Amino acid sequence: MLLKDKHIILGITGSISAYKAAYLTRLLVKEGAEVKIIITPTAKEFITPVTLATLSKNTVLSDFFKHDDGSWNSHVDLGVWANLMLIAPATANTIAKMANGIADNLLLTTYLSARCPVMIAPAMDTDMYQHPATVHNLELLKSRNVICIEPPAGELASGLSGKGRMEEPEKILLQITRFFQQQQTFDKKKVLITAGPTYEYIDPVRFVGNASSGKTGIALANAFAQAGAEVTLVCGPVSFNHVHPSIDKISVTSTQQMLEACLTHFAHADITILSAAVSDYTPVSFTDKKIKDKTQNLHLELKPTVDIASTLGKRKKAHQRLIGFALETNDAEANALDKLKKKNLDAIILNTITSSHNPLGNDKNTVVVIDKQNNKVHFPLCDKNELAHHLLSYIEKNMQA
Repeated sequence: MLLKDKHIILGITGSISAYKAAYLTRLLVKEGAEVKIIITPTAKEFITPVTLATLSKNTVLSDFFKHDDGSWNSHVDLGVWANLMLIAPATANTIAKMANGIADNLLLTTYLSARCPVMIAPAMDTDMYQHPATVHNLELLKSRNVICIEPPAGELASGLSGKGRMEEPEKILLQITRFFQQQQTFDKKKVLITAGPTYEYIDPVRFVGNASSGKTGIALANAFAQAGAEVTLVCGPVSFNHVHPSIDKISVTSTQQMLEACLTHFAHADITILSAAVSDYTPVSFTDKKIKDKTQNLHLELKPTVDIASTLGKRKKAHQRLIGFALETNDAEANALDKLKKKNLDAIILNTITSSHNPLGNDKNTVVVIDKQNNKVHFPLCDKNELAHHLLSYIEKNMQA
């Protein structure tokens, strides 16, 4: 049984998708999990506590107080007991309250007390799901390391078709089991990740750089941290800074600074992922005062920056795994494979800029992972947080020493 001895809190909120929680409960129990269910008052209109108590083999909790004698259901004890808290379905209302720290029912007070990882499976009409308020709330929860099980597109209860229906119980179970398996795989593993751009300054205010947001690298760092790894994140200048509290984040600006930070930590790393979009060139000279003369052309001489991937590839030991990134505009797979071999990488993650998609600064991406045997795995366009978990699964299956 894949979830033997795991303690899972299942929160159910007021959505037509609440019926799926019955199937999900049965699947979790079948895999050996002990499930305690907290149901909101509105959810009782969609599914009965009797059904859920029968399937979970536990009393279903809803109210703060048990009896008139003053005894109560302790949200603190529940938060300590659980290995995972899953809210499925999670309505727009509950998501908004979670994002804003509102605690007006037992489910929400338990969420605020939970010490364990938290997952949500949103369920709502597509217009609600796409509303800027909901989008903002989901991003806020993700930044706090709440794992969002993205809803698929399809026919909705309203009769409309679009994204917003709760993911099917079997697929939620797969994500939960994968999550716990990754915790076993990566627990205490030392992981080094680079993210974001590097800036090579011309004068105090101008630099040579690129539009990398660092979102993929930060998403990977968060995913590894959630899986129990000891993560060091070497990050260039980015505006997106929501990282897991256990991550050792080192902020750098230039390629040379990123190299020095990597050299400090690389020897102890089991897995290194170089997702940063490092500047390939740096100015030959730096002017310590802002360049003001605009009456003539500016001639800027550049020299190559140090190659971080090649430097680490030469130092890599047999037990270490080194994974690079490639961003290409033409001959993409050939160029990526050439980089993989020349720099002694174990795998390379290929991004491609096309007329319809540029991964730099984008919230979504599609990649191809190529290994030393020229095996290729394609990951379709998805949110970068979701992509990070896909890549984690790939590394778990293919990159272990």
